[in-house]
Amino acid sequence: MKNIRNFCIIAHIDHGKSTLADRLLQVTGTISDRDMMDQVLDDMDLEREKGITIKSHAIQINYRQDGQEYVLNLIDTPGHVDFSYEVSRALAACEGALLLVDATQGIQAQTISNLYLAIDNNLEIIPVINKIDMDGAMIEEVEDQIVELIGCKREEILHASGRTGVGVEEILRAIVQRIPAPSGDPEAPLQALVFDSVFNSFRGIIVYYRILQGSIAKGDKIKFVSTSQEYEADEVGILKLKMTEKPQVTCGDVGYIITGIKNAKEVKVGDTITKVANPCTEGIRGFQEVKPMVFAGIFPVNTDDFEELRDCMDKLQLNDASLTFELETSKALGFGFRCGFLGMLHMEIIQERLEREFNQTVITTVPNVSFIAFTTKGERIVVNNPTEMPDPVRIERIEEPFIQAQIITKPDYIGNIMTLCLGKRGNLVNQSYLTPTRVELTFEMPLTEIVFDFYDKLKSQTRGYASFDYHPIGNRDSDIVKMDILLNGDKVDALSALIYRARSGDFGRKLCEKLKELVPRQQFQIAIQAAIGAKVVARETISAMRKDVTAKCYGGDISRKRKLLEKQKEGKKRMRQIGNVEVPQEAFLAVLKLDE
Repeated sequence: MKNIRNFCIIAHIDHGKSTLADRLLQVTGTISDRDMMDQVLDDMDLEREKGITIKSHAIQINYRQDGQEYVLNLIDTPGHVDFSYEVSRALAACEGALLLVDATQGIQAQTISNLYLAIDNNLEIIPVINKIDMDGAMIEEVEDQIVELIGCKREEILHASGRTGVGVEEILRAIVQRIPAPSGDPEAPLQALVFDSVFNSFRGIIVYYRILQGSIAKGDKIKFVSTSQEYEADEVGILKLKMTEKPQVTCGDVGYIITGIKNAKEVKVGDTITKVANPCTEGIRGFQEVKPMVFAGIFPVNTDDFEELRDCMDKLQLNDASLTFELETSKALGFGFRCGFLGMLHMEIIQERLEREFNQTVITTVPNVSFIAFTTKGERIVVNNPTEMPDPVRIERIEEPFIQAQIITKPDYIGNIMTLCLGKRGNLVNQSYLTPTRVELTFEMPLTEIVFDFYDKLKSQTRGYASFDYHPIGNRDSDIVKMDILLNGDKVDALSALIYRARSGDFGRKLCEKLKELVPRQQFQIAIQAAIGAKVVARETISAMRKDVTAKCYGGDISRKRKLLEKQKEGKKRMRQIGNVEVPQEAFLAVLKLDE
């Protein structure tokens, strides 16, 4: 056990974690040159296309130093704020972390928040400055920032380049020397933390775990503590580039187990595995529950595909524990799910994965956050979607979730960021200079305002030189109203939105204009209205498409033409009374892409 080291790599998005992981695998000979490719641990097509890590990936490295054989368990983590739950799970399985900082960009917001997560878990931090071979590298300046942030000595900071492989040997040496070996008793009852799982259509559910006490062998009868389900270990092993079977996995190691579980509900991330014969007294504590930030409905395009979609959602949740969902019905879209996501990127990724990995074409409704409504009778109602909103007459007050946003940028862009944040109902709490060329702005603002396009706008206002991170700070009173969209007087519940009252008129007008372009013309006039309660705040009209009923009349008396036109008029009247308006899928997506 004294020769095992468990560590992960944490950094802001795009600071070179995956590239450094590639070099560590290459230098130690874990992967042959023939199998080598960029982002070797990112096995999803989506990750390669977007150049980001979405899932944490575990791999075991064998490393020889000073005549000793060491086993290094590396977990590569995502850097985007929407996937911070993945990071927290990876940290729970490690004793140390490489804190990676890009020499050209310096410390950014997500670096700081990931660092605090690591410190909360009492991990040994090894600071590494990456990309030192780049032309714009500011090595001394970044060193100053790290010393100020962590309080370490300058000589403890390592310099490396993931692209060229400079400094990788020093990092490996530091991992062995600085990160403590796992503590735990190999003879104690088995206690293993489940930190991830995947679904394999041939083998069932494969569970990844880290053993804190005891050991696990093939053929053992095991039990999941929180669900009390018992299974037999058909296969256990360690995670190399591919899964490698072993007769036994011992204390301190990271490994996998296959028990033939088919039902996704029976495995929970954060659960404890123990043996049936000699169980541990209690489960492992301190695993944080996921808090979804953004809610949206996901519906199958054909209602017949609902059961298949439910199956796919269960399998996807195994692989992404931060996805939460429950059943929902909509008049316009039929049966579907109300899903909770950690952010807009997370929502986009889930939608893409459903389409690519499971061939499911889905409709996603307008994303919103969770509000709390207090009624005049003193009831407290959690409102996750607009249909749950009580009648305005019964509402005493509404609270909406607020966040504290940290933005790190150059002093030149302070004005632009202020304008953007104050326009989003933000409130400046603090402004401090980290160095003469880096300033940190802290705002308190409603989560609703950052859900849609805040991140994109921030990037364009600052030419990409701002980094952004946030965490929730509770609920506050707010003036929120429910806005319905009516087509010919019928509500389309999938287009309803909860919105700040002062914005509702503007939002309603834009939405009506957009729908006018997208809803196909019919043989009768269609009225598109945005309404708050009984008050209509915006209206657009799609004019009728006229069929030429007099085309067959060649000359002759005018009364014959008039008779046909009167008959058409009557038909149109009846059509409007019973005519259904088909809303195309683009209309639901258009709401997400409304430009401010």
